[in-house]
Amino acid sequence: MKRIGKSTFFIVVAFITLFSFLSIVGVDYAYGDNTETYIKGVDDIRLGIDIKGGVDVTFAPAGDYDADKTQLDAATEVMKTRLSSLGITDNEVYSDEKSDRIIVRFPWQVGETDFDPEAAVKELGEMAELTFRKGTDTETDEDGNEVPVGAIVIQGADIESAEAMYKMNDDQEYEYVVALELNDSGVKKFAAATSELAGSATPISIWMDNTMISAPSVNSAITDGSAIITGDFTSESSKKLADQINSGALPFKMETKSFKTISPTMGEGSLDAIILAAAIAFALIAVYMIVLYRLPGTVAVIALIGQVTGSIAAVTGWFGFMNGSTLTIPGIAGIILSVGMGVDANIITGERIKEELRSGKSLDSAIKVAYKRAFSAILDGNITNVIIAIILMGAFGVPSSFFSKILNKTIFFMFGATAEGVVYSFGFTLLAGVVLNFVMGVFASRLMVTSLSKFKCFKNRKLYGGDVK
Repeated sequence: MKRIGKSTFFIVVAFITLFSFLSIVGVDYAYGDNTETYIKGVDDIRLGIDIKGGVDVTFAPAGDYDADKTQLDAATEVMKTRLSSLGITDNEVYSDEKSDRIIVRFPWQVGETDFDPEAAVKELGEMAELTFRKGTDTETDEDGNEVPVGAIVIQGADIESAEAMYKMNDDQEYEYVVALELNDSGVKKFAAATSELAGSATPISIWMDNTMISAPSVNSAITDGSAIITGDFTSESSKKLADQINSGALPFKMETKSFKTISPTMGEGSLDAIILAAAIAFALIAVYMIVLYRLPGTVAVIALIGQVTGSIAAVTGWFGFMNGSTLTIPGIAGIILSVGMGVDANIITGERIKEELRSGKSLDSAIKVAYKRAFSAILDGNITNVIIAIILMGAFGVPSSFFSKILNKTIFFMFGATAEGVVYSFGFTLLAGVVLNFVMGVFASRLMVTSLSKFKCFKNRKLYGGDVK
């Protein structure tokens, strides 16, 4: 590690302070009736059914359609994936083959005070069938609806993934679009169609069910499997379309048979009590660490603050490279457990510093050796939690999630898919907390302690638990 100067402590503290503030408060901008959220805070956390309550809805095939078990199972998995794409990991989705019903339970939306269950489930049950067709021709069906008749080029099943983007178009203006990556079958079909229509007056129209959302011209053959859907999109509509494409089409059209609100099993009053108890416990831990380990203990408290607020940031989806998660009671337990691991890490390091000082080493040498020797013990203690968290997230996450894809190919391929949101929430917060323990409790703590030891006023060995030399 490069030489650590006196200013390092203040830089790290400033970073943790700013990070904690933004993680808790968030950043948003209100204009008119719209609010644009740039950084999510605690008010944007989606609370689980066990804390906040939610909605219970029953879906069934529309009309007289009789779905078989395979179709019901497929529809159930689509429901789970759609909920996951909306950031709702605490959910219950299961099917009843005898009555041709799919029952879905999920928590209320963030900040929702006048909950409308019917509106909440409308998007969830939409069929949203995507087709790319040659031309824009339509005809009127027997029900009087305008339906497309052009030959189908590709369908939703030919698309590997979709992503909402904001990019510059050919007119040098920014617009919302949906970027598509095609799978092998889609690449071949799309390459053949675009090669045929390149330079002609016939566009390839894009339809969501019977609604044409775009009809771009084909200037040249597209053979690399990447395509862009353009249209009169907003940020919300482009994300909605991308989510619908990613979650897949339902095997049959569904309708809502019943819906009702669910009362929380615990309630927000109890959540307030948990937060108060956690704050008191954290204060007692802080006093204990400072009294027992003095200067390293004070640094440990600062690092723990960063770890806790980092866990909150992970839940809200603050980090751009990972999605957030619904916060449930088991999820809170995961945060508490990871904080306990963070305390253990700092205790191990604090004791190592004491031992090295008592063995006669200089202060600088004791700090360097202590952190080096403590790391292996901290790593061993945390790596088991990382493995457990990954297994829980893989086993109880939706099949499209990162760890599920990996583990289902190697370990769980012989078992059916499941999506127990409360278990996933525990694994999510545990994994985030353990990773943050290494960032804050090991790396940041080392920087701060080493930096403080450069100050003359902090060179007293007693401040680190050693004897005066």
